[in-house]
Amino acid sequence: MNVLLAYRVTSGQENIVADLLSEKIKKVKSPVSAILVSNKLKGYIIVESPDEVEAKKLVANVPHVKSVLNKPIAFDEIKEMIESKPQEVLLNKGDMIEITSGPFKGEKAKVIRIDQDKEEVTVELVEVAVPIPVTLKTGTIKALPSSSTN
Repeated sequence: MNVLLAYRVTSGQENIVADLLSEKIKKVKSPVSAILVSNKLKGYIIVESPDEVEAKKLVANVPHVKSVLNKPIAFDEIKEMIESKPQEVLLNKGDMIEITSGPFKGEKAKVIRIDQDKEEVTVELVEVAVPIPVTLKTGTIKALPSSSTN
């Protein structure tokens, strides 16, 4: 039975540490079977390994790893981080949104089309000289509060 261990890492460096560990796993042929990086778990990554010794050996001399938590984690504790739940889109055509990731991060846009099946929305950037339609995944946007002028 494999164990799940959490590594405390420099916040914001989770993906870099995961890449470094992945390369090290290949190089030293480590029996570690999975690395989990989750947006819900800032400053930590979780590793699945056959035993604690292997998991602790893996992080030796890896930059940004601060420590390994002393006890293994139960799968139930991280289950929600790895299960994919379809995101319900509560948007309507004409709603204003803000783009939260990608090249247009921080831009405001107006929804012009919603594709529930593909979990995508097509929006028009509003603060540009020429309106540009952009199709985005629903997980990369957030709805802006509607400003009613009465």
